Amino acid sequence: MFWSMHSGIIAAIAVVFARYAGYFVPLGDTSIRLVAISAILVLSGINYFGVKQGSTLQTIFMLGKVIAIVAILVLVVVLRSPGMAATNTVAVEQISLTKFALAVPAGLFAFGGWHMVTYTAEETRRPERTIPLALLIGTLTVTACYIALNAAYFSALPLEKVASSTRVAADAAEAVMGKRGGATISAVVIFSTFRAVSGIILAGPRVYFAMARDGLLFRWAAAVHPRFQTPHRAIVLQAIWSSVLVATGTYRALFTRVIYTEWIFFGLMVLGLFVLRRRPAYAPTYREWGYPLLPAIFILASFFIVANQIVSEPRESLIGLGIVALGLPVYYLWVKRSLVSRNSLANVES
Repeated sequence: MFWSMHSGIIAAIAVVFARYAGYFVPLGDTSIRLVAISAILVLSGINYFGVKQGSTLQTIFMLGKVIAIVAILVLVVVLRSPGMAATNTVAVEQISLTKFALAVPAGLFAFGGWHMVTYTAEETRRPERTIPLALLIGTLTVTACYIALNAAYFSALPLEKVASSTRVAADAAEAVMGKRGGATISAVVIFSTFRAVSGIILAGPRVYFAMARDGLLFRWAAAVHPRFQTPHRAIVLQAIWSSVLVATGTYRALFTRVIYTEWIFFGLMVLGLFVLRRRPAYAPTYREWGYPLLPAIFILASFFIVANQIVSEPRESLIGLGIVALGLPVYYLWVKRSLVSRNSLANVES
């Protein structure tokens, strides 16, 4: 998660932020990387000084983002010319089921982060109520916004333009409203991506902190700042590695090769629910609706996404799977080290 997932996603979204900033000020490749790194460092600094500051920033950005999305939809739908909608008919008919399935992991990346709200459960008031509610509202909101925005893009641009664009929102707005529309939407995307990076920077270090506390990472990463009460060392560590990925450009390879693998763990996580419910001592404070049908559908869908990706792009997919698999020996090494430390401590105490 540290080496590829969270840090890689932070790097990728920070670069998108910098590219849209380039709509207003011409930026070369080096300048884009510097802007992306600056955004990572600024947001890491905000989260370093307290979870309240980070969560407040998230709330402000989220409200602004939803308002901006509604504005985009209204402008594109109202101002687009009637002939725009017909340009994609032939191209869409040529899309095969295999290609559609292959595009699913990339599309689902837009929904990524729905699970990260659970990372802050220890610092959340009434987590048994707040976390499920946040998951439900957040997922439904993102789904509605994603579908509506893509419908707006396709109504304004040909399929080829949508596929090749590096600033699709700005291009769609520019096609409908001219340069002024493109500038407005670029500002909205800058706002949105800044919020997305902030959310991952807020959530990610809580995982490294928990791992270190459980003896699965360097103990010093579990340190809590005496004044700000944040996992400050984990935040700094994540900021440095994300910046390295931006500076070297290696986040691109990590993103394309590793992003699909998270669905292995999503499927296994839900599969664990079936195991837990068989245990006599299992007494959750929250039970999901639709068990066992909905969890079973989710598991099958997750593993289908993974299998289709491997079959369609075996080389890149297996490289990504290999990167993730490298974590297994490290995991067992840390577990063994932790057990040895505990046994030594027990012997000393006895």
